[in-house]
Amino acid sequence: MPIGKPALTDAQTSVIPNVSPSSGDRLSDFDYPLPPERIAQTPLADRASSKLLVLDRSKAGVEHRHFRDLTEYLRPGDVLVLNDTRVTAMRVFIENAGKQIELFLIGRLAAPDDNNTQLWHALVRPGKKMLPGVRMDLGRGLSVDVISSADDRGGRIVRITGEAGVDIDAALSELSIAPLPPYIATQLKGEERERYQTVYARHGGSAAAPTAGLHFTPDLLETVESMGVRIARVTLHVGLGTFRPIETDVISEHKMHAERYSISTETADIVNSAAGRIIAVGTTSARTLEASAAGPRQVAASEGETSLYITPGYDFKIVDALVTNFHMPRSTLLVLVSAMAGRERIVEAYQAAIDNEYRFLSFGDAMLIL
Repeated sequence: MPIGKPALTDAQTSVIPNVSPSSGDRLSDFDYPLPPERIAQTPLADRASSKLLVLDRSKAGVEHRHFRDLTEYLRPGDVLVLNDTRVTAMRVFIENAGKQIELFLIGRLAAPDDNNTQLWHALVRPGKKMLPGVRMDLGRGLSVDVISSADDRGGRIVRITGEAGVDIDAALSELSIAPLPPYIATQLKGEERERYQTVYARHGGSAAAPTAGLHFTPDLLETVESMGVRIARVTLHVGLGTFRPIETDVISEHKMHAERYSISTETADIVNSAAGRIIAVGTTSARTLEASAAGPRQVAASEGETSLYITPGYDFKIVDALVTNFHMPRSTLLVLVSAMAGRERIVEAYQAAIDNEYRFLSFGDAMLIL
């Protein structure tokens, strides 16, 4: 079955030609039935014990392994690229007139000032309860004022104010819960919240975890390096666009939200001197590498924003292989992995994963595309 080929002519933004939708460019081509019981609600105690489906594009079929077996598919000279973003978003629930309002604090826009206030970009639900000018009590000595609307989908700019002597960060930590995706109903408490961080998370600013990296343990990373595989780190702060489905019937008409990224000189040197394959851990690492491409297998040390949208037909300049989780139907993430492996192969792999009771989405199992 032919695949549509929308072109990407700029490293940081997608430029899509105006073409009629063909098979492989329709949103319905990236749909599949996901049984609710296949959506993982809790993380495994042992990160590396998750299942690993291996899709080798040079061979038919797939292999069923465990994530700790990843080392059997790596070779000396390979470069494993991790996204070291750290989740700093928080979810706070407000009781107002007997109803619950959700305040999803995405990113802090200003640090505490002399008036003990912070400015945040937030999502609110229901939005009609949190219009500009509204002020509400959060508890723990905090209040929130809605300053302005950021978009027409519940986005707000809010100011959080602490009473005299109140540590805003500490109070928010006590009030908030982990910013898990809406399809996860079971909440993480206390120290469990670290399970929604990768073991190598460093730079705060993300609204969601780069979940392909959740399978790694310090021991596994040490083993990988001892094999002669080099590890490089990039940073891409995941935005809320990762939760939003494609809403256009033609996938090439979808617009990606911009996300902040950075690639250090050290990382660029490691990637550019790679003797083996460049293996991205997660779609966020893949997009960061491709957004900074300066030529075939060459990236530029850089930082900025990217709205790169990778669809079938995209010519990968940097990424040779991908470690990823299993993604939602009709999502940009599913479109990206289809661009790498081919839509038909991904359809077959996802069906094999469902048949073999793999766990899907953020806390689910993993796939390796070679």
